[in-house]
Amino acid sequence: MNEGGTPENLKPFKKGQSGNPNGRPKGSRNRSTIAREWLEVTQYITNPITGEKEKLEQQDIMTLGIIKKARDGDVNAYKALMDSAYGQPLQQIQQEVSKIDEIEIVIREADDF
Repeated sequence: MNEGGTPENLKPFKKGQSGNPNGRPKGSRNRSTIAREWLEVTQYITNPITGEKEKLEQQDIMTLGIIKKARDGDVNAYKALMDSAYGQPLQQIQQEVSKIDEIEIVIREADDF
């Protein structure tokens, strides 16, 4: 038995009974839903790249801001932009192979392990 556990609190819940009866209120939204809604809010701003007044979503405004910072030489902004657009690069491993004169192949039975 677990330390501090008693037989009463180690039994499974009764059928139809929740372990957290008050739980999360119905209709409550999670943080990612709220964030997505705010990212879709539109606003009239001057596009930092074209200089024209445009109606853009917050996510577009942020992306344009990162592009502007990258164009101004911010390496971290450039990396964030490239990772966002194309994904992070796979790890590269440099390997050198020298000439192999002979390869030994050993086949073992499963019982040998």
